[in-house]
Amino acid sequence: MRYKEEHNEATRQRIIEAAGRRFKRDGIDGSGIATLMKDAGLTNGAFYTHFTSKDELVATAVADQLEAQNANVVAHAAPGRAGLEQIVRWYLSAQHRDNTEWGCPSAALLDEITRCATPTRQAYTDGVLAVADGIATRLAPDDPLSARTRTLTAYAMMAGALQLSRALADTRLADELLDQGIRNTLALLDIEHDHAGTTE
Repeated sequence: MRYKEEHNEATRQRIIEAAGRRFKRDGIDGSGIATLMKDAGLTNGAFYTHFTSKDELVATAVADQLEAQNANVVAHAAPGRAGLEQIVRWYLSAQHRDNTEWGCPSAALLDEITRCATPTRQAYTDGVLAVADGIATRLAPDDPLSARTRTLTAYAMMAGALQLSRALADTRLADELLDQGIRNTLALLDIEHDHAGTTE
């Protein structure tokens, strides 16, 4: 029985992760259940064993994507302002821009999440606040909540710059936009930095 529970949980997680990648690549509305289940290597009939609706999967996948971003990027960055710069440079990198399905759900899905039902928007709110607070802890270690709004503003600036960079057909201009985005974000966060590692 224990094995079955572990197997079911592993299968559920496989669906969540596959859906998160597909949503970011093709959009929420552009990703049907049949495609999502095929990505996970499962049949359509298995979907309702794990989720009551696509909306439930969307909310769960958005939360999972933000949790992964927090664990894999924010939590592993160095402490203090050096870590802030690491996060900003990762976020506004050409590698992140060019790998949508492995990147930030905000830059890929924000316009669709805005139109989603309350559970998905709440899952997104909880997840993005966890990411923002991890960043704010480096900006104001003694009182991270005092830096939450500034951190969210910087996060929004980065997401917008990444979205626009992805949309531009001119690669050089797209790279310049990322580089300027790094400078603007670091300035907003009051971080002195050099230009090493920029896209120029």
